[in-house]
Amino acid sequence: MDEFMLRALLAGLAVALITGPLGTFVVWRRMAYFGDTLAHSALLGVSAGVLLQLNMNLAIALVCVLLALGLVLLQSQRQLATDTLLGILSHSALALGLVAISLADTVRVDLMGYLFGDILAVGWSELGWIAGVCLFALLALLWLWRPLLATTVHEELAEVEGVATRRTRVLFVLLLALVIAAAIQVVGILLITALLIIPAATARRFVHTPEQMAVLAGVIGMLAVGGGLYGSLSWDLPAGPAIALSAAVLFFLSPISRLWQRH
Repeated sequence: MDEFMLRALLAGLAVALITGPLGTFVVWRRMAYFGDTLAHSALLGVSAGVLLQLNMNLAIALVCVLLALGLVLLQSQRQLATDTLLGILSHSALALGLVAISLADTVRVDLMGYLFGDILAVGWSELGWIAGVCLFALLALLWLWRPLLATTVHEELAEVEGVATRRTRVLFVLLLALVIAAAIQVVGILLITALLIIPAATARRFVHTPEQMAVLAGVIGMLAVGGGLYGSLSWDLPAGPAIALSAAVLFFLSPISRLWQRH
């Protein structure tokens, strides 16, 4: 295996290992649009990194985290419906990022790489960043699992039982922001939600407990990464979209395997 393909595979597997379990909560809590909003804010992070000459990974993570905190704060005001608020912030962040990048005349930015991912260009330093963030997020999710599950199942009951629901919600959103910032290079801004949603939605058809769903979603995500990279290498496809398409194929094939299991 070529070295660039090995780095791409390791980066993709690291991302899938955390987006699967994290995506189970995104699916349960119906936060797909929330993930899209955070992903769109990543382009604003790219423009901030370019204009302020900051480390790109750090700039994207910082902007995603700040927007996530802003979303939680605005949601608590309850002046607008959540989907309306997310729609406004999502498109505002995307538009502002594009405008800011257009002002950087002296710097050339690979927009296609950020929008659709450039996993084949991941270097060892980027791989270390991605693996570090994903490992931290996985450990944090394991620590947060019980209160987050209780809050997801019944928030009011969890509060009565002494769970710090607000803190749990904020920590979950921050984890989501960090993972999205790390995963941008793998599948890109426009496709990151695919790795969060599709493996979890596929796993949901085969499991009976939250823990089983989290583990199976991670496995399905890793299969999607492997299948997408194989398709990219074999048929010269763009790697990010190929990974998202591979996840979609697994989702649409899952009812067939479910029927086969019953027989």
